[in-house]
Amino acid sequence: MTATDTTTLRIGHSPDPDDAFMWWPLANFVGPDGNRYTPKIDTKGYEFVHVLEDIQSLNVRSAKGELEITAISIHQYPYVADKYALTSCGSSMGDGYGPMIVAPRKLAVEDLRGQKLAIPGEQTTAWLSTQLWLMENGLSKDDVQFENVMFDEIIPRVVAGEFDAGLIIHEGQITYQNQQLELVVDLGKWWTESRGLPLPLGGNCIRRDLGVAMPEVCRVLLDSIEYALEHREEAVAFALNWARDMGAELADEFVGMYVNQWTLDYGQRGRDAVQQLLSEGAAAGIVPAVPGGIDFVDPA
Repeated sequence: MTATDTTTLRIGHSPDPDDAFMWWPLANFVGPDGNRYTPKIDTKGYEFVHVLEDIQSLNVRSAKGELEITAISIHQYPYVADKYALTSCGSSMGDGYGPMIVAPRKLAVEDLRGQKLAIPGEQTTAWLSTQLWLMENGLSKDDVQFENVMFDEIIPRVVAGEFDAGLIIHEGQITYQNQQLELVVDLGKWWTESRGLPLPLGGNCIRRDLGVAMPEVCRVLLDSIEYALEHREEAVAFALNWARDMGAELADEFVGMYVNQWTLDYGQRGRDAVQQLLSEGAAAGIVPAVPGGIDFVDPA
């Protein structure tokens, strides 16, 4: 398959600052700020149509193979490995930080037993890592009353008293203290300290039926990330369209957490981290083993 065979590619990603930042060079639409954005790089003849949905929704869509390129939770990959391969670029890694459980008061892990916990989706890596953390502490998911909640509604609903605690992702990780919430656990910190590896949160994957075009498309994706990093101020300004409760300085800090050297390429340590997480998940009976192993598409 070449660009002349299929020129329109849908790229699914979350409406959050880090995804907006790295795919800004591919933007070809009118943004929420009313500005018209056009691609900043050579897209090799492809037109990228951006599909902005929360990560759990993208996980669900990936199970049906709906989008040619999509962000997914690493938790989801074993369920879609027959349809998608991970691209070597575009990952979100928590190297000593990551998803957090927060609550209105100080809680120990044993205090979560019987508590109502808002989670951002059952296929998210945040939830997979939570389950592994609970198991290491003698609990299981059955010991908490968990409920799926849109990621940007978790903090407000915990503050409102609808939930005893919340599992937060995205920018909530650096804004939760503004709501006088207390940290129960930073799962990325726990994972890195206990495994010596970053926590692989999200990846980008490309549908296998693109065939020989997969490396070429991966090259465009990598070029987009590199361009954004080289034009950081402009990319952050674009990302502010999806920055909740953040100004430019805080948005830049958040982007730096999840668009960095890991996003350019997993590297061997990042690949080992994906293998470690999914192997532990399979051993715990949380996810199936990946048939044929985990493969990555490198850029042409």
